[in-house]
Amino acid sequence: MNGSQWIIFILLIQIIHFLGTWKLYVKAGRKAWEAAIPIYNAIILMQIINRPKWWVILLFIPIINLLMFPVIWVETIRSFGRNNLLETWLVILTLGFYIYYVNYALDVQYVDDRSLHPKTGLGEWVSSIVFAIVAATVVHTYFIQPYVIPTGSLERTLRVGDFLFVSKYHYGARTPMTTVAAPMVHDTLPLIGTRSYLNKPQLPYFRLPGFTKVKRNDIVVFSWPADTVRVFFKKEKGVKKPIDKKSNYVKRCVGIPGDSLAVIDGFVYINGKQLQLSDRAKPQYDYMAYGQKGVSSRLLMELGVNEFNRLYVSQTLTQVQKRALQLAGHRVYESQPIQILTDNKGIDPNLIRQQRLALKEIADRQRIVTLTDEMATKLRDNSAIDSVVKVIEPKGRQGINLFPQNPEYPWNYDNMGAIYIPEKGSTVPLNLKSLPLYKKIIRDYEQNTIEVSGNQIKINGEVADTYTFKQDYYWMMGDNRDHSEDSRAWGYVPEDHIVGTPIFIWMSIENFTDGLGNWEIRWDRVFTTVHGEGEPKSYFKWFLIALAAWFVFDFIRKRKKKGTA
Repeated sequence: MNGSQWIIFILLIQIIHFLGTWKLYVKAGRKAWEAAIPIYNAIILMQIINRPKWWVILLFIPIINLLMFPVIWVETIRSFGRNNLLETWLVILTLGFYIYYVNYALDVQYVDDRSLHPKTGLGEWVSSIVFAIVAATVVHTYFIQPYVIPTGSLERTLRVGDFLFVSKYHYGARTPMTTVAAPMVHDTLPLIGTRSYLNKPQLPYFRLPGFTKVKRNDIVVFSWPADTVRVFFKKEKGVKKPIDKKSNYVKRCVGIPGDSLAVIDGFVYINGKQLQLSDRAKPQYDYMAYGQKGVSSRLLMELGVNEFNRLYVSQTLTQVQKRALQLAGHRVYESQPIQILTDNKGIDPNLIRQQRLALKEIADRQRIVTLTDEMATKLRDNSAIDSVVKVIEPKGRQGINLFPQNPEYPWNYDNMGAIYIPEKGSTVPLNLKSLPLYKKIIRDYEQNTIEVSGNQIKINGEVADTYTFKQDYYWMMGDNRDHSEDSRAWGYVPEDHIVGTPIFIWMSIENFTDGLGNWEIRWDRVFTTVHGEGEPKSYFKWFLIALAAWFVFDFIRKRKKKGTA
């Protein structure tokens, strides 16, 4: 829905409101025409129902208004003496159209001095819950949103199991484009598992003023441009989603509008110079570690390495044992001897005892492990290790399913580009060579049609040899460089997909994906900031001190107040 269509929709709502309420306005001592003037009619309605005028603002905030409309409908009929429970449900279930019946069919009188306090405990409870949800939704939509890191694409800068507060106001909050959706949830209703929103109507993209723009090295939360999944981590037929209902990703912005970006041997280059990451960034790469006597899992775990596989062998396995191993998430290969491949945690000793497994772990002479620079240095210094070499995909070898998915560009995760990152208002030459780089932008993000006939390119039916971009674009990558699905896979991130930036880790849980019973709190990461220089410091101790001081102060204050009463 574009701007003009939205205006027509708003006018239609105003007509519906006027036709359903003008008699009630008159009975409340107002003029009939006052029910017809947009915004003004809402201000007058607040006076009629004896509610504050600032409620009008809430009626024009998407998602918030879905909560406020039923409240206003109920307040309207109660202002004319219709207080019983049946009519309350009728006005809600008919989406307010019961007011038409009150307006035209009933001889009601305006109650000027009605009590605004709920008459029952249940009514008080419902009122409190509604406005708590309204307040929380305002904060969630326009200021701060909680978020949890579900995957290791930014490991070890941000860890799986980090619980974050994401600022919407730094870059300016993106107002909701999806107008009909459940509050406080993203794209799926909890427990029910169904879609939490309607695709139409949609508002045009708009962003409130922010304090800063997205800069290189910023960690950014954004709507995943390639998202067509109904439920994250579940394979099924793709769906088309509104921008603000796409899955949220968090990556590091390494390229901003106007940059020329290249990846050379795994390192990012901007305008010909290697990008210098912030000192809190902990990029990881795959390395081949070699040791004549084998590279032991114990050594890797002592160094804090948690991305490597472990191999066990067994001379024989029963079908029951094999099934138990597979249910635990391990891969069993029918060979001689039988091989069992696991992640870094290996096979649970309890499972080994229960199934009476006879296993031996094989420490291969060479193993691929994912390391930070610091880890790689420590591993090289270990006397049991002969060499540690970074694994680099050579230039010219085309990766699988990588941007722009065209044989003209034989790129891979370690070597790609140079590539221009579009800036709003900039113009690029358009030909068959450059089209694969910008086709998704032109067609999907900026809503144009593209036709190719021979060597000729048509945009919206017109022959084009250049294209001018309508918005800014960014290039996002994970710090876990060889294990991150990012812009190298699906390309640019449009400006209208930007959500915010994480600012604070309030909780961090080790083994977050392994079930509640295996959770361990990473105390050194609790109450730490995401940005800044140097190693993050936990402010949890100071929070506890401040909390204790408040309780002491509040206790003394109440004692003094009680003593003077």
